[in-house]
Amino acid sequence: MALSLWQCGRFALALDRPLVMGILNATPDSFSDGGRYFARDAALRHAEQMIAAGVDILDIGGESTRPGAPPVPVDEELERVIPLVDALRDAGVALSIDTYKPAVMREALEHGADAINDVWAFRMPGAIEAVAGSGCGLCAMHMIGDPLTMQTDPASAYDDVVEDVRRFLAGRVAQFEDAGIERARITVDPGFGFGKTVEQNYRLLAHLAIIAPAGMALLAGVSRKSMLGAVTGKPAPERVSASLAGAVCAVERGAAIVRVHDVGETVDALRVWQAVRNAA
Repeated sequence: MALSLWQCGRFALALDRPLVMGILNATPDSFSDGGRYFARDAALRHAEQMIAAGVDILDIGGESTRPGAPPVPVDEELERVIPLVDALRDAGVALSIDTYKPAVMREALEHGADAINDVWAFRMPGAIEAVAGSGCGLCAMHMIGDPLTMQTDPASAYDDVVEDVRRFLAGRVAQFEDAGIERARITVDPGFGFGKTVEQNYRLLAHLAIIAPAGMALLAGVSRKSMLGAVTGKPAPERVSASLAGAVCAVERGAAIVRVHDVGETVDALRVWQAVRNAA
């Protein structure tokens, strides 16, 4: 049976409609916005705009995970992330931290973050221990390699991309549960664009309904990604319409949460989708 909520730190987020996670990149080298919100004041203004537009979760990232992105030292990532957590802690929405570093996880949770969104699926030593007893929400993503290497040769990395991703995520969930983490705290993400070809990304999207372990909430992030550019021929800033189509396709196939750049447009699109669903 599908979960009815995502237990996310201070928030029990109902899953009776798709949730919108807004991306807040506190980085100078994001693929989508080119560091537009790297300055703290700009990041906070953007967060306020997303909250006004109806975002459910803010996902704060201090290190780019675009293909080829170099790692950021822990101290520098903390300097980018923690002030935003402090400033937004009482903003009325759940705060997620996009990090794979246990030290950043622990510090962010101590400052009041509600969830950890980890592209490494909590495989770094100490990552599970950093979150297990905290009550935070977890999002575990599938990725081949790391951001520096993941797109080297993804075509040969899989026997069957859908089954391989499904099996990986099921294994991570089993390990979380062995560590005492309740299933209601866990979401999984197939990792669109993280070590996949365009064709593999679309196959994952087409078969999204069977990827999550039974009853598990699933997050999908296709917003502005190159898989959309491959179809539309448009650069990242001009992929808003394609991103909306991707979000609707994802929720139609069972995604409980969509991670997006364009919050207001996505909220409107999903309200229409929900109205049609309610009328059926």
